Amino acid sequence: MRVVRGAPDDVEVAALVASLAAVASRDVEPATEAAPRSEWARPLRAVHATRAAGADAWRWSLR
Repeated sequence: MRVVRGAPDDVEVAALVASLAAVASRDVEPATEAAPRSEWARPLRAVHATRAAGADAWRWSLR
């Protein structure tokens, strides 16, 4: 590692080296597929389209 500009003190260089070492040493696991979402948990399930209003509205209330 070489410092191109500035004059970092020992504490700044130590912090930089420690952070680079921490990033380099973490375990990298391959991405796993997300579990399929249940239809019961689907957010759009809570949004109901308005079918009809008026005399026949009760027919569509359970759909």
